[in-house]
Amino acid sequence: MFEVGFTEIVLILGLALVVLGPEKLPKLASQIGRWVGRARAMARQLREQLDQEVNFEETQRYKPKPASSPVATPASPANTPESVSDPQATHERPGQ
Repeated sequence: MFEVGFTEIVLILGLALVVLGPEKLPKLASQIGRWVGRARAMARQLREQLDQEVNFEETQRYKPKPASSPVATPASPANTPESVSDPQATHERPGQ
């Protein structure tokens, strides 16, 4: 792939010094350093978040499911007043 050796880096720095001048080069170098630092921090943070998500999904996948309770919840159809008073209300009768 693309490799930059020591001589290429020296050549790039020499050209930058000639083009930008000695006044602007230190400011540009510090800005580039900050940008690179921020990019690395963002990449590290993204990697950590992805690792956390993968670990969370793995723990949820292998986590044992809790046993269902024998008490019915109020939202279940078995506890509605209609089903208690008329058990045939939800079923159609033949001939109607």
